[in-house]
Amino acid sequence: MTAGRREAEGCSRTGLPIGDPTDQYPTRLDHAIEPIPRHEPAVWGGAAEGPLSQLHLDGFAEYGYLVAPETVSDDWLPLLRHEMDRIAADLDSDDSRVIREPGGAIRSIFEPHLLSDLVAQLVRLDTVLPVARQLLGGDVYIHQARINLMPGFTGTGFYWHSDFETWHAEDGMPAIRAVSCSIALTDNYPYNGSLMVIPGSHQTFYPCVGATPADNHDTSLVAQNVGVPDQTTLTKVVDQHDIHQFTGPPGTALWFDANLLHGSGSNITPLPRSNVFLVFNSVHNALTDPFAADRPRPEYLAARRVHAVT
Repeated sequence: MTAGRREAEGCSRTGLPIGDPTDQYPTRLDHAIEPIPRHEPAVWGGAAEGPLSQLHLDGFAEYGYLVAPETVSDDWLPLLRHEMDRIAADLDSDDSRVIREPGGAIRSIFEPHLLSDLVAQLVRLDTVLPVARQLLGGDVYIHQARINLMPGFTGTGFYWHSDFETWHAEDGMPAIRAVSCSIALTDNYPYNGSLMVIPGSHQTFYPCVGATPADNHDTSLVAQNVGVPDQTTLTKVVDQHDIHQFTGPPGTALWFDANLLHGSGSNITPLPRSNVFLVFNSVHNALTDPFAADRPRPEYLAARRVHAVT
């Protein structure tokens, strides 16, 4: 949201327009408010519109995620691992798309689909793009893509959060009509920092307290402290829904709703964990001004140019 719009409309301390009717999911507030039931369906397409059966669609609608084995075949995996190493070696050390752990190891690389023809092909696989289109009910584009690396011994985790909370507050994503696909490039064990999800939490939006700092992405991509539910809220949500953990061999994909609460612990084992992470957004859910930040995040974190993937 621009400064002019804030001044013209009158704003709260968080930068949100007072009584803004376009914001169905207020967050980054100066006081706690009640959780908000989601307004949109979790599944927009039917069984006839893609590869997922009605059973899979019903499971995704109920739990907010599904596991898809063999999304990427074995012959792809060595190529993707090699491409991951190539991208990391080719990028300048000060490239803003490279996020590093406090100790210097690479944590994430953004926009791999624009840096690699192979990753661009991965987006369009018959086991990937049609699933995204089916879940979101039509044409989609890449809102964000990255390679996540969690090296052995030193890889740090991601605290509990809803991606949509950040994409809404800092990117201006208006509605919950986006889905993430995390494709494992290495084995995901229960003990090497694999992703944990709170099934069913996607049906409720949990507003967070605390204004968005300027250039919050400079630190939040390493350690997220703003836009996360408080411990009391998390305890209640887990008591209600439990915790599931994603495990599986390389090539397995975890699809999950943009509003699903998830996180991961640190990796203190010698076994690295890496994945390609693709975020699909509906072309009918294009970004607007941020709802709780002074300015949009960079394009490599949140694409504002909507080009349907074909």
